Amino acid sequence: MKKILIIVVTSWTLLSNAQTNQNYTFSLDEAISYALQHNYYVLNATNDTKIAEQKRWETTTIGLPQINAGLDYQNNIELQKSLIPAEFFGGNSGEFLEVAFGTKHNMVARASISQLIFDGSYLVGLQAAKTYLEISQNAKIKTEAEVKTQVINAYTTVLLADESLKIVQKNKASVQKMLTETQEIYKNGLTEEENVEQLTINLAALANAEKNLSRNREIALKFVKYLVGINIDDSLQLSENLESILLKNNQLAINSFTVTENIDYKIAKNVQRSKELLLKLEKSKALPSLGAALNVGYNGFSDTFTFLEKDQRWLNYSSVGVSLNVPIFSSLGRTARTKQAKIALEEAKIWLNETEQRLQLDYQKAKSDYDFSLENLDTQKQNLALAERIENKNQLKFKEGIATSFELTQAQTQLYTAQQNYLQVIVDVITKKVLLEKML
Repeated sequence: MKKILIIVVTSWTLLSNAQTNQNYTFSLDEAISYALQHNYYVLNATNDTKIAEQKRWETTTIGLPQINAGLDYQNNIELQKSLIPAEFFGGNSGEFLEVAFGTKHNMVARASISQLIFDGSYLVGLQAAKTYLEISQNAKIKTEAEVKTQVINAYTTVLLADESLKIVQKNKASVQKMLTETQEIYKNGLTEEENVEQLTINLAALANAEKNLSRNREIALKFVKYLVGINIDDSLQLSENLESILLKNNQLAINSFTVTENIDYKIAKNVQRSKELLLKLEKSKALPSLGAALNVGYNGFSDTFTFLEKDQRWLNYSSVGVSLNVPIFSSLGRTARTKQAKIALEEAKIWLNETEQRLQLDYQKAKSDYDFSLENLDTQKQNLALAERIENKNQLKFKEGIATSFELTQAQTQLYTAQQNYLQVIVDVITKKVLLEKML
């Protein structure tokens, strides 16, 4: 029984862990694809688009027939009484009799159909609902572009930490080996204690850098999980490295930049369109509106509740009507609102023109930054090769007693800087290409 209990508990624990913690492996493209379906901001942007679609239909229904029905029941516990001259019934002049009119129970069954025939505000509302939907759709596109950029930056940050860790660990192993050899040489009295101390300092600095990189790498990985929309406690493996992503990002075919295709321009255009509709709305309020309605119903009266019986008498009624509303004078309030709408439209046009000019400048800067990052990649690659040769030469000189530990430390620091610069410029090429693609 103990064995069975252990097996059951173990199986339940494993099953619970399997249900709560999941394992994911993403390439960069897979991470982007997953984020575009599960990122929190993308999900909300998608819902906003759905709301806009329903809002458009809601506005459309205002101009469609509206049908309503109802049932009213009234129990007159005490009928209201009126006074009439008694002489009407042969009584004395100046006296009054109390008379109650009506029945104890009343019921009305009714139905009505109304139809809007013409209203300028409604026509503008239909156009506004369509524009609102376009605004929501463009906002979703912009959100997806921003999320894609954030995922790429976060993904490459983790890879940068991975590559930096490899380099630091390699450098640490090299310094550790050199420290061990130098300690043996010092024991034999063939070198100064300062050289051992300097290498010890260098090794401690590399150990601290390794710990810090490990911590930052964990935080960066959790940020990737957050962006793609998975639980930060789930397991995530990144299947690509910086070099493989670089190969896919060091080429970008650019035909021409069409500012009207940029999402920021489209959003600014949406704003202008909404201001145009606002102006049309204010002008439409000076137009008459026309509607029609048909009402039908049945009234039932009884001193006892007999409305469910077959012989209950029902009195029908019906009416049809047309309603015309003509605005005549609003004490210039409508004129003031129209002027405000015109000014708002002018502001939107100015903003659209500013957006167009700014996007042209942003494109030129993004293209220049991307070109520079490619040029800088070649430069940093050459600098890294030179720094490696210089450090190797100083290692040999140090072992032979020609170079001091200070000179070796300088060469190593120069190498570490070159290594980090090279990794950083790889990331720079990737991020600059993403920014340029957003502009296009």
